[in-house]
Amino acid sequence: MQIDDAVVLVTGGNRGLGKAFVLEALARGARKVYAAARDPRSVDAPGATPLALDVTDPESVRRAAADAGDVTLVINNAGISARASMLNGDLDDIRREFETNFFGTVNVTRAFAPVLAANGGGHLLNVHSVLSWISQGTSYSATKAAVWQATNGFRLELAPQGTGVTGLHVGYIDTDMTAGLEGPKVSAADVARQALDGVETGAFEVLADEVTRTVKRGLSADPAALYPQLV
Repeated sequence: MQIDDAVVLVTGGNRGLGKAFVLEALARGARKVYAAARDPRSVDAPGATPLALDVTDPESVRRAAADAGDVTLVINNAGISARASMLNGDLDDIRREFETNFFGTVNVTRAFAPVLAANGGGHLLNVHSVLSWISQGTSYSATKAAVWQATNGFRLELAPQGTGVTGLHVGYIDTDMTAGLEGPKVSAADVARQALDGVETGAFEVLADEVTRTVKRGLSADPAALYPQLV
């Protein structure tokens, strides 16, 4: 999968990592980049094609798939973080987070899978998190773990139609979502660059920062080592 001359759809493409994906795809010569957002008027990336899309609304997703029938690369980036405790958090917040992060990814993938097939197979890139593998005790970790498993399932189911699937794992990205949070942060532009490199090489996974790579190595050891506060 080459980005040059591709037609790319980025969910949540109006800001943060989504906007970085839009700009990186355009810089690599994409023929068209749909920057999808609930309010397409919020899209300000030069050269992008705004597209109205609410990933939690099946009808909105269906309309987007009909309007963007030339897509060859889907980037499921849209996501929210309620930072809700799994034990004590508001269940409505947790459900809203799952509707966006997990079911939103599923909705978009199901709607665009036939589009990708009709356009020669193409590729799917899903944004996970290092928190797919290690928990902070929040619902966000649970949603991203679910997305990771959905991506693994989609990889198997989409292979017969020639659609490649890449999962992106990353820690804190320097965007509005992590404002006020302590810890090392990687730039959105660098994450987008690494992720699209992975798409072009057909990588199953992209680990975009050292925190993520360290956690991935730790998964093969005693899992208790990942939670030193409990030891």
